[in-house]
Amino acid sequence: MSRVYNFSAGPSMLPESVLKKAAAEMLDYEGSGQSVMEMSHRSKVYDAIIKGAESLLREVMEIPNNYKVLFLQGGASSQFAMVPMNLMTKSGKADYVLSGQFSTKAYKEGCLFGDCKAVASSKEDNFSHIPALDKSQFRPDADYFHICLNNTIYGTAWKELPETGSVPLVADISSCILSRPIDVSKFGVLYAGAQKNVAPAGLTIVIVREDLLGEPLKGTPTMFNYKVMAENESMYNTPPCYSIYMCKLVLEWIKNEVGGLKNMEERNIKKAQVLYDYLDSSKLFQACAEKDSRSIMNVTFITGNADLDAKFVKESTAAGFVNLKGHRSVGGMRASIYNAMPTEGVEKLVAFMKEFEKNNG
Repeated sequence: MSRVYNFSAGPSMLPESVLKKAAAEMLDYEGSGQSVMEMSHRSKVYDAIIKGAESLLREVMEIPNNYKVLFLQGGASSQFAMVPMNLMTKSGKADYVLSGQFSTKAYKEGCLFGDCKAVASSKEDNFSHIPALDKSQFRPDADYFHICLNNTIYGTAWKELPETGSVPLVADISSCILSRPIDVSKFGVLYAGAQKNVAPAGLTIVIVREDLLGEPLKGTPTMFNYKVMAENESMYNTPPCYSIYMCKLVLEWIKNEVGGLKNMEERNIKKAQVLYDYLDSSKLFQACAEKDSRSIMNVTFITGNADLDAKFVKESTAAGFVNLKGHRSVGGMRASIYNAMPTEGVEKLVAFMKEFEKNNG
């Protein structure tokens, strides 16, 4: 059977060359006589893998030296609690922008640990855009300011970062990490689940500025303590070994085959434009996100008829375009076109959509 075009929001496609390399090394990693899956995380062989992954991530993302890179578990959702546990330690306050389901979940979790304020929200517009900000609502004594940089479910993304002054900016970058260059120095903490652009599910990446590695809130579990994890170089306990190995392979692909994050951004913009251009000209399909907030990673769209949406999902799946059904809380369709999705996959999807429109318009 030939491979399908997988438009899943996560776990998502991985680069084919990465999968082939992992398959070739499955039984014997670099002459070690063992798979990375069964390798001791304390061995010299694995130590080179995890250190190599961190070094490549620092190089590709241009992470400054005063930031720690943590390879953790628990998914990005674990960070909804870890961020306030580790950062809400001075005023006990934090500001949040609600631009989608995950930023809302992060806000609700943060409320368990202190005084959290929703300074802006686009919920009333079904999160179809990034909400406008009123700086007078920002609290200068907040311990941090939280945003979700790309909203997977609704297909929106921040184009300009909020100006938070001395308040550390914290961002969930799960669905846009490694899709384009990011100025890490503008953030106090960046975190991401790896299963969209980096590796298989199981790995969570946290990039935290060293001055924020203080003592966490009283009662914080050791496994949720950034400082402990940093001091132990992500090896306080057994890390998600195989996912970190796959992360290293993906970073090698970005560096050596793609040519870095600037080239990756250009590829991703081109892919997204192919789909958005068609949606804007279509009489059947409509893009959900407002133009000034559109994501280049997740494209959401509808026909306006639930039965027709279901028919499209069914027929597209049969044609080899899988996982186009929108999130259960939103409906419609969503094409997640992460780094590993080739341009031809988007072009063929558009060709299929044109034929579907001709037959059903």
